Amino acid sequence: MQLMWFRQDLRIEDNAALWHATQAGPCVALIILSPQQWQLHDDATVKINFYLRQVQYLAQQLQQLNIPLHVAHCANWQTVAECIVKLCQHYDIHAVHSNMEFGYNEQKRDLAVRQQLSKQHIAWQYYQDRTLFPVGSIRNQSGQAYQVFSAFKKYCYAQFSLSLPQCYPAIRPQQHTKFPNVLQALEDVLQDYVVDETLLTRWPVGEHFAQHCLDQFIDTALDRYDQTRDFPAQTGTSQLAAYLNIGILSIRQCLKRIFNPYGQFYLNSTGQQTWLDELLWREFYQHILFDYPQVSKHQPFKAATRALQWRDAPDDLHAWQNGQTGVPIVDAGMRQLKATAWMHNRVRMICAMFLCKNLWIDWRHGERYFMQHLMDGDLAANNGGWQWCASTGTDAVPYFRVFNPISQSQRFDATGAYLRQWLPELAHLDDKSIHDPYAYQADLPLDYPRPIVDLKQSRQAAIAAFQQLSSTHHSHS
Repeated sequence: MQLMWFRQDLRIEDNAALWHATQAGPCVALIILSPQQWQLHDDATVKINFYLRQVQYLAQQLQQLNIPLHVAHCANWQTVAECIVKLCQHYDIHAVHSNMEFGYNEQKRDLAVRQQLSKQHIAWQYYQDRTLFPVGSIRNQSGQAYQVFSAFKKYCYAQFSLSLPQCYPAIRPQQHTKFPNVLQALEDVLQDYVVDETLLTRWPVGEHFAQHCLDQFIDTALDRYDQTRDFPAQTGTSQLAAYLNIGILSIRQCLKRIFNPYGQFYLNSTGQQTWLDELLWREFYQHILFDYPQVSKHQPFKAATRALQWRDAPDDLHAWQNGQTGVPIVDAGMRQLKATAWMHNRVRMICAMFLCKNLWIDWRHGERYFMQHLMDGDLAANNGGWQWCASTGTDAVPYFRVFNPISQSQRFDATGAYLRQWLPELAHLDDKSIHDPYAYQADLPLDYPRPIVDLKQSRQAAIAAFQQLSSTHHSHS
């Protein structure tokens, strides 16, 4: 008997571990729920709710394949190895199959499981499924991991031109087996993670739905993606990250759809190339997470930036979190996040850079807050994005390049449509003054805060802090 241990890969189609497990013989599936661990990792309530709803869906899919699903509770990951060994003994399991995860805690948990299984002479089969290329396999000429995205991307393009990663064949139903009823147990756990009804309808689960979204994006928006993706009032982005993150959709399925019907590496629009590059940014950050464990441990990628002295400013942090900074584009983004568990990508960068560079608040506060509220919160991508904005990460934005949120707003939301959607108290203002209301009329009677920071002065202070860091670093090295 084989055991398939599902983690962040909640799908039947194109699942490396599941396919191999079913090829090796009769198979039982396992999901482990670890509420304390979710809390430790700052997982958003909406994301846990989404995950549990997808597990319910998966249980029904597995039933059609006659694969029983067990749901085990291990408050945290310390007890996982013991739990799996017990299940293996109960079912006379010969091998455990699972897809690799890259975070430091995940690697530690898996090592403990592997050690316990080997004591029982049970095989542990580990597959690379979350990325297009195996982590640890992309190296420069000196055998090092790439730290710059453009070089990493060039390597990936070269590999694609040789062959594209392929999806796994469909899985056939196995002989009928007896089922534990897990649906009621899942329903009970869901009671602890109740979310607003609007979020349930906004984020349906299921592989068919995710693939429908992928198809719709490819057919209607892909070719114009490069022109529309930066405008938050338009639906120009794929919004598939939440589905990729918990594995309802695979990265190979996305790649396959980009290159249909050719089946080979052929780019016929700038939109297509731009979206492929976005998927490769995601890939890049997953590889970074694996190669540089410090980013899993709340450490900056660039060691020298540990010396930065961030401000302790709880009131400013609170204003940022609640969309009350007096900078409309930032406040609109933060309110969108609270209301929908999602934020437009361009606005994520604006909000993140405002927190780090203008408010001079430690990026880790922002990283944590995003994880606690994002439906698509992914450790690698979220950390990568925050460190990019804070100029502490790999391939980060140069420290002297600081977004001006007002000009970003004017450029990407010229008519103020996005601002009006999320800031009703400014909706009556004209297209020009909505971006910076008090700049045009200082005594405007508005139910809206004045900016909590001077953008120009704070930008100069941030640049000076990095320059000082740079000169200190050079004098010590």
